[in-house]
Amino acid sequence: MRNAGGGGSGIHDQERDVDAEKDEKVKINRSPKVPVRLPAIVVASILTLFTSSQGVLTTLSQTDGGYTYDYGTVPFLAELLKLGVSATLLWREMRRGGPVKLTKDWRSIRLFPIPSIIYVVHNNIQFATLTYVDTSTYQILGNLKIVTTAILFRTFLKRKLSKLQWIAIVLLTLGTTTSQLKGCGAKSCEGLLVAPIQGYLLAILSACLSAMAGVYTEYLMKKNDDSLHWQNVQLYSFGVLFNGMRLSGGDFNEGFSNGVWFARLFSGYNFVTLLVVLNLGCTGLLVSWIMKFADNIVKVYATSMAMLLTMVLSIILFNFVPTLQLFIGIAICGISLQIYFTPPQQLVEQPTIPR
Repeated sequence: MRNAGGGGSGIHDQERDVDAEKDEKVKINRSPKVPVRLPAIVVASILTLFTSSQGVLTTLSQTDGGYTYDYGTVPFLAELLKLGVSATLLWREMRRGGPVKLTKDWRSIRLFPIPSIIYVVHNNIQFATLTYVDTSTYQILGNLKIVTTAILFRTFLKRKLSKLQWIAIVLLTLGTTTSQLKGCGAKSCEGLLVAPIQGYLLAILSACLSAMAGVYTEYLMKKNDDSLHWQNVQLYSFGVLFNGMRLSGGDFNEGFSNGVWFARLFSGYNFVTLLVVLNLGCTGLLVSWIMKFADNIVKVYATSMAMLLTMVLSIILFNFVPTLQLFIGIAICGISLQIYFTPPQQLVEQPTIPR
């Protein structure tokens, strides 16, 4: 019986609320968990497009298999572009008047030169690698950075990966290796691999450097809640500095026979070379966003999936003939991607709960 004050009604309302809350929890448990938030997926997809076109544009900028420009100037201009964009965004963020956290302690700032130095070496090795291997091979060998990233995740960031994720990483390694084996048909096999050994050594070194820089950058980005644009300004300021020092060192070693690098900054450049600079700059800004708000392995998997698009572009632009091994390697890498990011509960058929 309900009392005059409606207390009984209140009790029943509370019971209905509890039941509704239980039903909602059941719905949530039944619904698949999304491992990566939608904004991160969007940014990673855009990053895939930029990454897939990076090797293609760099190859198109070559003349007779070499560079008519000093390719060391490309990372310098890209760092300068990223610094300008980050400084502008930071200025706009501060003008809005909202709370913007800027850690100016030297103990924090002194950590940013480390990834900048690694990126300087990595960016220059990238150009050298593309003189030995085709764009699809370069893109697939870049997948090796997932293996090195996973090891560094476990070693330095103390991130634990599930057994399923380690299986995915092993599959990725197998897929990458398979794609690079040379087929032996009617023609004699002069070698097992499809590219010179120098290209593979440079690609492996590039993957290791990329993983080191990526893991360390993620640590810097997430160690505090500073503004992303402020962190980028610090990172890219050192990037401009060290790339300039690298170019100055090259001039010194050559006895300044070609003058100083900033006097010939755009020498040999064409429209495609400018697109390479723009591509490299935009890629860096997208990567920093993922490092801050998502995960480094999300980044490397996103860039790895660019290999399929790179292969299609290579077929169209360079008359590249894909091998069966390449298709198998790409398929294995795709399966690896699915396994790595699929939540374990989705791999087992969930029993239906009778109503």
